[in-house]
Amino acid sequence: MDLPLKSAQGRGVVFASVLGSAVAMLDGTVVNVALPHIGAEFGADMNGLQWIVNGYTLTLAALVLLGGALGDRFGRRKIFLIGVVWFGVASMLCGLAPSAGLLVAARIVQGIGAGLLTPGSLAMIQSSIREGDRAAAIGAWSGLGGVASAAGPFLGGWMVDSFDWRWVFYINVPVVALAVVATLVWVPESRAEGDREGRFDVLGSVLGAVALGGITYALVQTKPLGPAIAAAVIGVGAGIAFVVVERRSANPVLPLRLFRSRQFSGINAATFFVYAALGGVLFFLVMYLQLVAGFNALQAGISLLPFTVLMLLFSARAGALGARIGPRRPLTVGPALAGLGVLLFLRIGPGASYWTDVLPAVLVLGAGMTITVAPLTASVLAAAGEGHAGVASGVNNAVARAASLIAVAALPLVAGITGSAYEDPVLFERGFHIATIICAVLLGLGALVAWLTVRDPARPAAPDNRMHCSVSAPPLQAGSRG
Repeated sequence: MDLPLKSAQGRGVVFASVLGSAVAMLDGTVVNVALPHIGAEFGADMNGLQWIVNGYTLTLAALVLLGGALGDRFGRRKIFLIGVVWFGVASMLCGLAPSAGLLVAARIVQGIGAGLLTPGSLAMIQSSIREGDRAAAIGAWSGLGGVASAAGPFLGGWMVDSFDWRWVFYINVPVVALAVVATLVWVPESRAEGDREGRFDVLGSVLGAVALGGITYALVQTKPLGPAIAAAVIGVGAGIAFVVVERRSANPVLPLRLFRSRQFSGINAATFFVYAALGGVLFFLVMYLQLVAGFNALQAGISLLPFTVLMLLFSARAGALGARIGPRRPLTVGPALAGLGVLLFLRIGPGASYWTDVLPAVLVLGAGMTITVAPLTASVLAAAGEGHAGVASGVNNAVARAASLIAVAALPLVAGITGSAYEDPVLFERGFHIATIICAVLLGLGALVAWLTVRDPARPAAPDNRMHCSVSAPPLQAGSRG
């Protein structure tokens, strides 16, 4: 269907897509603001807090590729609606959870909904808006998503301070209801031609989820040692089996052939290091500001607002710059600059000033990520070729989410913030410094990998004028599964 963007239905398609993607994106980050309060109410240790974050990320990372394939096969509108309703019901269950264990279970269920709706949010625009208006529609989707990202931590902090942490989840319900109505009224159904043939790679999807889940469990639940070792063995074994299955599958959920390209492999390796570092920083910083620096939830929640604003205002220009000079320099300079910003967080301590201690670090980190994200997205698509744009973007998005998942699982263990150590400001400050240095090193590795593996194209690419404001992972590009 070729809808003009300026038509009522065209604007409605973008509106529905933005609402759906916004709730999924926000729950990947805004929950961090509430973690100290959740821990205090339930008496949860660091393992419990990690699972509240990782339960959601795990199922989202494992299902985002399958969610796109289901939309292509059975209808993008249908799968998007299922994902949105699923997400809304799970959000209510999160808010009603009487214990940390049941909250983790609800978060896992919530991640399933996010995995179904996330690919469809942009695919609906790609398939419904006419080609001449598509770039503007995607730019509007990205920009409005950026506004939602900017407002989310502010609203989350305000709700935690003014009401209760449960409202971080309850607020999703009216947004989901509005997204359902908008989708039913304005969004036409679409599916990919030819995707009714062939079988789904269900085994690959299951093995990928087991591999991520086993490794994550082993890193988070280190005691008792026996179950942790068993989980690690299962996770590694599932990972090996996943590679074997994907190599033999006619319709793999993760086409390994894409990694034959040095450019594609290098960019995804850089993505892993960059988003592992970013996931670790976002997990620890908001907690640290509340538990050590003395910020309330609202102050901690809005501390990263300039980060999102920088990406919102300048990512399109960074994309145009990357198209003009090639991706190698932005993908080297951006992570290196972000690493410097992360090191500046070491200046934060008890009684820290936001303006002199926090804001400079946030601005440098934001500048580095702004330089990085748009060229990263454009170059990973270019490395895979136009015919594989959708699946290449899905792979890159899944790599970023898996990196964040592993970082949140591993960093508390490495930094010595296990059990109830986060409740001790002295121990938490020491662990935060260790984790911060590790995150800065990861960003440095991302810059090094980009410099060694990424090559500029012989001909400059057309400028990419889209905004890229996603914090938890690079934005998904709609397209065929390749």
